Amino acid sequence: MYTSVMAKKKQATTKKITNKRARHDYALGDGFVAGISLTGAETKALRLGHGHLRGAYVVEKGNELFLLNATITGFNGVKLDETEQTRSRKLLLKRREIDQLIEAKKQGKSIIPTELLTQGRYIKLRIATGVGLKKYDKRQVLKARDDKRALQSALKSR
Repeated sequence: MYTSVMAKKKQATTKKITNKRARHDYALGDGFVAGISLTGAETKALRLGHGHLRGAYVVEKGNELFLLNATITGFNGVKLDETEQTRSRKLLLKRREIDQLIEAKKQGKSIIPTELLTQGRYIKLRIATGVGLKKYDKRQVLKARDDKRALQSALKSR
């Protein structure tokens, strides 16, 4: 009797890499999902969660967009030099999307990387345009959040 044994594919355990400070420091607007040009070692490191977007930003150079200051760290099996960890990486977008982002940049908005998506076959970067918040704006948001939390607590204990 013939039995077919099919090997199950291992589901990769992917780590979520987000820029937690982005929502705190910026009022975010339109979002885009962009491809990112990476090496094989960088791809493997990101799939295992060895990287962060803290302090990362997007700049325009010659009608193209580049991600700067995003750190991808190596680990035991994958070695990355210090210069390779924070190198500039090209973002892969359609021309129309690039033009929209460059226009937003000219209007005084910033382009902020918010999340690295490592779920599918390709690693993508979610970016958003935004305006930096002032210190008093941040304080108002924190005060409103505390007031809401206190109100919920009072209603719950009642």
